[in-house]
Amino acid sequence: MARPVLLDVETQIAVITLNRPERRNAINQQLLIRLYDALDAVTVRDDVRVIIITGNGPSFSAGLDLGAIGKENLFDPRGDGSDLPDLMRACKKPIIAAVNGHAITGGFELALNCDFIIAAENAQFSDTHARVGIHPGWGMTQLLQQTVGQRRAKQISFACQPIYAHTALAWGLVNEVLPREHLLDRAKTIAAQIVQADPQLLGVIKTLIENRNRGPLEQAFDKERSGFKQFLRDKISKFKPS
Repeated sequence: MARPVLLDVETQIAVITLNRPERRNAINQQLLIRLYDALDAVTVRDDVRVIIITGNGPSFSAGLDLGAIGKENLFDPRGDGSDLPDLMRACKKPIIAAVNGHAITGGFELALNCDFIIAAENAQFSDTHARVGIHPGWGMTQLLQQTVGQRRAKQISFACQPIYAHTALAWGLVNEVLPREHLLDRAKTIAAQIVQADPQLLGVIKTLIENRNRGPLEQAFDKERSGFKQFLRDKISKFKPS
């Protein structure tokens, strides 16, 4: 049996590939276990600076495997209390979603939990929670409106209709759209550019940007300014005569 998730690391870039193409990379317990293990691994590996998540075959992920619901432990697949959004937030390294095809419901949420998304021309995004009767749990109701605005988020989640790549680009859901055959190479090019940044400061900037999601503008702004003042104090102390 093929491994449901692949992990490859090269030149400080980790590529995590969902690998159930025969099921459109639908999410079952074994896929979640391997995905969680891969996220844990890249979070602590010193030879990894950037992570790319993509899918094998025509789909990024079709979401939860309906055949696994009620039969497999999808809420706590490893039995350790880990949950996908928590694992992704715990990773201070940039995570890029390279969406190669359908990103549906849970697959859509997986992409939304990444730092940003680039998409193939054939990609489409669908929130079908309301249609199939599955309660969202990985951030759909919050992350989608944060990305495209509340009114568009309501349209996507109420109508359950696919949003195609170029509409997703116009709505700010994805950063770039390009031919499918160039998608992974482009993701690796962006990742290689990120690798050139100072790793410590990159983590700080990632956290500062995300602070805006957790509180009002003034509070997030104050954290940036206080960090800058501390940076200057540290620099000055290095030049003081002993």
